[in-house]
Amino acid sequence: MYYTYILRCSGGTLYTGITTDVPRRMREHFTKAQEGARYTKSHDAQRLEAVWESGSRSLASRLESRIKRLRKQSKERLISENAWELLGDGFDQGEYRRMEPSELTAAVSDF
Repeated sequence: MYYTYILRCSGGTLYTGITTDVPRRMREHFTKAQEGARYTKSHDAQRLEAVWESGSRSLASRLESRIKRLRKQSKERLISENAWELLGDGFDQGEYRRMEPSELTAAVSDF
């Protein structure tokens, strides 16, 4: 499985990424590990906001790309309301499963 996620970072900014292992990736972001993203090294990761599971890297990457093109206000609506229509045509919601961050972050609850 692949996961597309949105992190809230310092200054209220949002970071979007993909991974196959959410707890490992969150540890990398929150501890500023060498494997972590350059963005979260300079903008402290604060909270995992949203996660979508998909069956392939291609689907996860498409979702990540579309989310990254959204304005911040639309990303906030996607987080709070799961406003799937903001992603536009060509996205079958049935190919993705929205997960609660708490389902995936038990292993990284130290942060």
